[in-house]
This record gives sequence, C-alpha cells and structure tokens, in this order.
Amino acid sequence: MNDLLRIHKALADETRLRLAAILRRHELNVGELVGVLDMGQPRISRHLKILVEAGLVDCRREGLWAFYSAASSGPGRQVLDCTAALLDAAESLPEFEADLGRAAAAVRERVQATRRFFDAVAGHWRDLSREVLGAFDLPGEIARRLPEGASVADLGCGPGELLERLSERACLVIGVDNSPRMLELAAARLNGGKGAPTAGAGVRAGVSLRLGDLTHLPLREGEVQAVVLSMVLHHLPDPVAALAEARRVLCPGGLLLIADFDRHEVDAMRVEYGDTRLGLDQQMLNLWLTEAGFEPGQTELHPVNQGLLVLIAEAARP
Repeated sequence: MNDLLRIHKALADETRLRLAAILRRHELNVGELVGVLDMGQPRISRHLKILVEAGLVDCRREGLWAFYSAASSGPGRQVLDCTAALLDAAESLPEFEADLGRAAAAVRERVQATRRFFDAVAGHWRDLSREVLGAFDLPGEIARRLPEGASVADLGCGPGELLERLSERACLVIGVDNSPRMLELAAARLNGGKGAPTAGAGVRAGVSLRLGDLTHLPLREGEVQAVVLSMVLHHLPDPVAALAEARRVLCPGGLLLIADFDRHEVDAMRVEYGDTRLGLDQQMLNLWLTEAGFEPGQTELHPVNQGLLVLIAEAARP
C-alpha cells in the first residue's frame, strides 16, 4: 500500500510525468535533462530525487556523474509497465513529443562527441592504449580464444591492431568503426603502412573495413561465426542495443568475445580516453547479455596499469 501511494504521488506532477516518459526511452544525466526540459538544475534534481525514492527511476553513478533511467525492477517498474499504453499515447502530445525529440538529440550528440574524440586521437590511440594496458597482450589474448579459420567481426575496430592479429587466424575479418579516421589508419596498417585512401581499398586479402554504427551494423544477419567487442562497450550509451546487433550478425552457435575494463573509479578516464562508463559491472554485463539473447559464459580478469582490471568475457548465441 505504501509503495503504491508513494508511486502515484510521484507521478501526480506534470514535470515528473514528463521525466518518467523521457527516461523510459533514454538514460540521461542531469545536465542533459536540464537541456531537454529547459529547467534549472535544482528543480530537475528535486524531481529526480522524488522519482528515485518512489522506485520509478534508477540512478547509476559513474564517478562524479549520475545517469538516470526508468526503474528496471520492483513495484515502480510494474507500474510503468501497466501504464505503458497511456504513456505511449501521451508521447503523441506536442510537449511530450518535443521532449523525446530533444532527448534523442542529446543522446546523438553524446555519440557524435565520442566520434569526434576518436577522430582527434586516432593518430596516437595506440600510445594511449599502451599507457593503460602496459605489457598485457590483449590482441593476443583475444585471438587465441577464437576458433581457427572462422569468420570474425571486430566491432569498434579502431586503428586495426586487433584486426592485424585476427587476420592471421581467421578466414575473414570484418572491421567496423564509426570513426572514418580510425578506419583510414586501419587500412594503412593492413596495407603495410602504405596508406589506403578509401576504407576497404587495398587492404590485405580476407579483411573488409566498413564504416557504421554499432547499433546499426553494415553486416548481414548471421554473416560471421564470431564477434569481438574490444574496449568498446564502456563507450556506448546503449550497450544492450549494440549486443543485440552483435547477436543478429552472428550465426547460430556463434561466439561473442568481450574485452573491457572491470568496474573502477578512475574518473580521469572520461577525459583522457573518452570513456562513457567507468568499466563494466560483471553482474550487469551478464544481464545485458541475457537481455540481448546470449548465453553468458566464462569471464577472466587480468591486471593492467593504474590499478585497473581487464575482463574478458565469452558468450554464445543459442
């Protein structure tokens, strides 16, 4: 009874109802919500506090940042599910439609900012990676786990260091990235340093480079036998959508390999490496995998520099 009273009191306010509608669709931080609703931060924070206390909204803290989304479980989730049809209908109203448009634009801007960051640092990304990974041979750890002679997609391939190692073992390697500059460097690397003006042109046999977003992959359904996401998921605003796309392009029985940082609190990684998330919580990762239609497998942890741990997780497409 108390839960129901608290939940319905929380929703009995226009601003909080608008916030609930937005956060059903997107995970946003306070600054982004201030821009979406064009209200002051203290006002937004006060309404968010009420929604969180009512169990309608989850707050995910990442170092100095806090991100908000619709509750994933509990009575608040049940009420949101029961009122989904009403909220869907409300989204056609001008004010709700405008809110959702601005929220989607905020998410797109976050993605574009990440792309601009990687375009800018592409030339020295290898050095940045080595500052963190040190002597740990991550490409080698990934390559040895893949079945020999398989077709493999490296999603978020960057400047191609992993592609180079995978091409020695796989029959076909497809590299996908949303940064044109990263793909140019990958093409040059795979072409023996001679350069390649167009991604995919002049690279070694058995390698294809493709420009694309990881939530809308330029691959056919079931095109590959293995997919690799190496140091990628912590940059993405919607990891589940990327995992669902990875499942789509995997053939039945295919292998997914994820390499990423374990959960940490090194907030400087946001500025220095463009990280959206401070690593991945292993329990949450398994929930994402299950939601995306995978069967989670084993996970290993490897220490690297700055007190960080790299996790390597396997999953299978049923």
